[in-house]
Amino acid sequence: MTIRVLIVDDSRFICKRIAEILEEDSIFKVVGSALNGKQALLMAAQLEPDVITMDIEMPVMDGISAVKAIMAECPTAILMFSAATHTGAKATLDALSAGAIDFLPKKLDEIDGNREVAKRMIRRRVRTVALQANRIKQKTVSAIAKTTTTTFTTTDSRPQIPKNRNPSLVRTVIRDIELLVVVASTGGPVAIQKVMTQLPANCLFPILIVQHMPHNFTKSFAERLNQLCQVKVKEAVDGDLLKPGEALLAPGGMQMEVTLKSAKKTVRIMVKQENEIYSPCADLTLSSVAQVYSANVLTVVLTGMGADGKKGAEKLKQKGFPVWAQDEASCTIYGMPKAIVDANLADKVYSLNEIANEFNKLR
Repeated sequence: MTIRVLIVDDSRFICKRIAEILEEDSIFKVVGSALNGKQALLMAAQLEPDVITMDIEMPVMDGISAVKAIMAECPTAILMFSAATHTGAKATLDALSAGAIDFLPKKLDEIDGNREVAKRMIRRRVRTVALQANRIKQKTVSAIAKTTTTTFTTTDSRPQIPKNRNPSLVRTVIRDIELLVVVASTGGPVAIQKVMTQLPANCLFPILIVQHMPHNFTKSFAERLNQLCQVKVKEAVDGDLLKPGEALLAPGGMQMEVTLKSAKKTVRIMVKQENEIYSPCADLTLSSVAQVYSANVLTVVLTGMGADGKKGAEKLKQKGFPVWAQDEASCTIYGMPKAIVDANLADKVYSLNEIANEFNKLR
């Protein structure tokens, strides 16, 4: 297997550096380099790469415009490289909404202090994005348009319960929720936006969101959600109270736990420890929820790579709390939800549209 990559950046030095990093592994073949979005569009159609790495700030045509054009004319799996600034973060979220699959900070030292670790991460993320190449290319322009203009209804949808689940154990909680927790990784920003915008303004429960994301990006993501959602959304700060109708987004590069302080539920924000892979980590947040809450917690595991959330979900299930998982067909990466389903922890397996429909009913 060979992964064919097109590199897009207005810096020839950056193009050369990314090519060198990728081609340290023989699985990668850099088929070309483009210096702006217009060139990228032409080369994507001619070369048909499996993956495009895309800069955002470029002359002639910027990265966001290029993503939109490529997804309309020759759909390709795209990994964005972004400056870890407030402006860069906002642009990255726009690129993800336009169809890019994932992103990384542009500077190696912003990915990880160890350059060798950072280089391995770049190759791993490009491989992960490449897994979606065939699925992306099979999308038609009409299918993309339909996805971006979907109107959600409140029609009751009842997908099949996984065969290894005992139907008598399944509880669908749509009333009297005390807490809603949403966790995701790769593909999560778009998925979270889709479902969170369906929550009604009058919902009477707090929401926690855990999205794998670097520091400097979660603040912009929270601001974006707050503008689009009917509920209030903010990046969590140490000591924040869990309030009805308010969503707290775990800050990137940190850990978030729920604590009980003077009979009030608050969040504790902590520095990531060396042995912790993810920051924020869904397992840590969900495990703390299982300790603090005694009833009526609904957890939803959306698209993402890996199995973060599985250990926390096991503790939630021990207390009888329901867990929903996104189905494979609607996931960008079927990793985190798959871990839930395979471990027999999912009470419901819903498509992203169905989760959005269910969120519209929650009060």
